[in-house]
Amino acid sequence: MTRIRKLARTNAQMLMKTGTYYVIHVSVAAMVAYAVTGNLWASLTLSLLEPTVQAFAFFFHEKAWDRVLRRRQARAEQSAPDTVMHHGAPA
Repeated sequence: MTRIRKLARTNAQMLMKTGTYYVIHVSVAAMVAYAVTGNLWASLTLSLLEPTVQAFAFFFHEKAWDRVLRRRQARAEQSAPDTVMHHGAPA
């Protein structure tokens, strides 16, 4: 349970973003499914199943992009020329 709490604390903003995305996705999916099927139960089932899977995929998609951006930033910092100060002026 401690790992889950740590994960939640570390990713609080991303989890909130995922949650709001989930609510919007469920709402839109329910409306579209109902418009297509005309069946309330089918639309609710479809609208809860697919966005639930998408929410998990979205979270890990965001995690992967964060990792990519951190690596790019680390590489950029490593390749930036070091500025050496000599008597108050860059060398």
